[in-house]
Amino acid sequence: MEKIEKTDAEWKHELTEQQFHVLREKGTERAFTGEFWDHFVPGTYLCAGCGEPLFTSGTKFESRCGWPSFYEALDRNKVEFHDDFSFGMRRVEVTCARCGGHLGHVFPDGPEPTGVRYCINSVSLAFRGD
Repeated sequence: MEKIEKTDAEWKHELTEQQFHVLREKGTERAFTGEFWDHFVPGTYLCAGCGEPLFTSGTKFESRCGWPSFYEALDRNKVEFHDDFSFGMRRVEVTCARCGGHLGHVFPDGPEPTGVRYCINSVSLAFRGD
């Protein structure tokens, strides 16, 4: 996969202010406010920064956490994991493998078959219906 590298100025020109804050500055959106937290239409969720397909609606589930939740990435090589020790705790950050955009975090409390919950910011995603 070809990596995408851009300057902050280039990203700011292409992204909304909120997308830049979340994708490039590792921010988050408030729970229950994003476009996709309760969105259950068949299709594919893409990285809002680079358009890379990341998750499918078939792995999306209602977690009641206020953010889109998936139990599996479309392809394990499309996401990367990083230790995140912010806020005085250890979490595992999820980023887009292609552009490095911050997507959210992954937690070990998801449903079978994986037992994990990708908790992803809506603003980090775009959607393409089937």
